[in-house]
Amino acid sequence: MLHCPFCGAIVKNNEQYCISCGDQLPEDLSMRDHTKKSFNIFWFIPVASLILVGTTLGIYYMILQNKTEDAIDFYEQGSKALQNNELDTAQQAFEEAIALKENFKEAGIALTFIKESTQIEDDLNKAKTHQKNNEYEEALLLVNEAESSLNDFHGEPVTELVNNIFNTRNTIKLSEVEYKLEDEPNIDDLKSLLWETESIKDDESTEIADEIRTQIVNFIFSKASEQLNNNQFSDAQILVDDGLKYVADSEKLQSLKTTIEKEKTAFETAQEERIEQAINVAAEENEVNQSDAVELNSVKLKKDGKDKLVVKGKVDSIATIPIHSVVIEYTLTSDKDDETFSNKVFVYPDKLYPNETGKFEYTHYEIDDLKNKDFEVEVNKITWYTD
Repeated sequence: MLHCPFCGAIVKNNEQYCISCGDQLPEDLSMRDHTKKSFNIFWFIPVASLILVGTTLGIYYMILQNKTEDAIDFYEQGSKALQNNELDTAQQAFEEAIALKENFKEAGIALTFIKESTQIEDDLNKAKTHQKNNEYEEALLLVNEAESSLNDFHGEPVTELVNNIFNTRNTIKLSEVEYKLEDEPNIDDLKSLLWETESIKDDESTEIADEIRTQIVNFIFSKASEQLNNNQFSDAQILVDDGLKYVADSEKLQSLKTTIEKEKTAFETAQEERIEQAINVAAEENEVNQSDAVELNSVKLKKDGKDKLVVKGKVDSIATIPIHSVVIEYTLTSDKDDETFSNKVFVYPDKLYPNETGKFEYTHYEIDDLKNKDFEVEVNKITWYTD
């Protein structure tokens, strides 16, 4: 078999040129007998290219590695600045990190957070402006939107911003509660305001909640006493029990509840038994001078913060035995004698021991328009029961 002495390709004996490399074949066929391969440049080019590409990639990787390390350094600097609330410095550091490493996800998230936090600060300032203008719905809407924009972020700076949002919301809510309290809310509104105030745990909310509880107690005490005076024991009991749900430790309501129960029991007793008891009590009072068992210590008439008349006073027990269910009957008369109001109020605590002082208080919600009017209070009668 004949071969080209230049490239080693197989050739025929009658061919004058190699069909593979194109060189002219020697006429001496003996020179075509052995294979003589020359250097093939086509093998060298791919190998050299591969070496060049590998070297280039290695250099590129080293450069990229250095940039990544620099990007991480900038990211850490930005994180520290962000924790110190240095937003401009943090933003610049994160931008440098992204410039060195375009796909730096954490730096991108941090930049987005800075933009969001800046927007949140603007929204909170707008919310405070709405608060000053008594536009509480708009203010709370901005605060809620600010909070929801942080759902995808985590970390200490986020926690601080969330706390700021939380405090701003509480301040707005308390401001709204105080604003509504100025409008003389009814009992249902007072309950709602108390529930909302109690959900805020700070000193200011505690003080406002105590004020609301006092209003609830005074309102329920007056209304329940009115029903009790009309022998509507069940309605009075329901009112007092409802009030104790909100002010469980109210001595005023607890005493009234005891009074209602005793009055209900006494009312349900047969009339003859009542008369007999009255006769017996009268006899005992005559024997031990019970007609002087209770002495009026003081009685005052003033206006509360809502411009409502409040009758307030004290009585002393000078009896020799315990007495209970002490009732003060009094009359309010205007300075022009054109208006007169009569009322009964129960003394608390319900039971008075010898030489003990009891208190009574009643807020007249039914008397409106006190301008240019002065009232005087006169105690007409004091009644009680003995054990």
